[in-house]
Amino acid sequence: MARKRRGRPLDGILVLDKPAGMSSNQALQSAKRLFFAAKAGHTGSLDPLATGVLPLCFGEATKFSQYLLDADKAYESTITLGCATDTGDAEGEVLQECDAAGVTEDSVREALTAFEGEIEQVPSMYSAIKHQGQPLYKLARQGVEVERKARRVVIKTLQVRAFRPGPRAEVDIYLECSKGTYVRSLAEDLGTALGVGGHVSVLRRTQAGPFGIEDSVSLSTLEALKAGGELQQMDRLLKPAHAALDALPLVRLSESGGYYMRQGQPVLVPNAPCDGIVRVALETGEFLGVGEILDDGRVAPRRLVVTSR
Repeated sequence: MARKRRGRPLDGILVLDKPAGMSSNQALQSAKRLFFAAKAGHTGSLDPLATGVLPLCFGEATKFSQYLLDADKAYESTITLGCATDTGDAEGEVLQECDAAGVTEDSVREALTAFEGEIEQVPSMYSAIKHQGQPLYKLARQGVEVERKARRVVIKTLQVRAFRPGPRAEVDIYLECSKGTYVRSLAEDLGTALGVGGHVSVLRRTQAGPFGIEDSVSLSTLEALKAGGELQQMDRLLKPAHAALDALPLVRLSESGGYYMRQGQPVLVPNAPCDGIVRVALETGEFLGVGEILDDGRVAPRRLVVTSR
């Protein structure tokens, strides 16, 4: 007999402004507890050092978390030059120190041009990528290092926002990138290119797919609302599940079409896209889920929401 979940059957997406010093899973569990939600999941890890946009999916929205995991991201980061660490960030042990006083803003800008566009990037040993079922960061903490293959990522925008010269020079950058891009690897590669080493000292995610920092809410705000008994106000902070899918084309079905799709049957939709994945909703606006255009033009259900509890 299946064990019944504790908590409320809550559906929606919370765009959390993750605080520093907390893992993504710790942030998820804190939000889940505050909402007393029965089911929740996050959409890709942010380092404990990092702050910013971390979409959390509750209930039926967890079915679409992969679309947020695969989405482009944007970050603001400070890279400290003249010091390399074993983790590639400020929380690691110092491996090498070098006077970076000779580094100029022009040399930083020139070096960064090599990292724009489609590049090959070797993930850090302190990433959450798994090797034989174990996250790399766990292996790294055990003193184990494994060979990592370079991954193709795309850095669409890479800007220098500020530069502060000195023995440990600092450069503030802004980047928009594809999924799987590691800012700590970028910091290490920049430090290597400049011959002085480097690591990430500040990292803030400002965008994840359709969600920006302006959409986010802090844990402290949620805690204050919970303490005041404002549960309905908290629930109003949740975005609908379909908000994660705004980049997909929308297909609308009649009531009868929606009925057959909920039975798992493909349906014919006039003027639908020729192929690919689509959002599916009724003509009334009710969101049904995600479908796929078949070769014969019909829309087949792929991930549908359950509306009854």
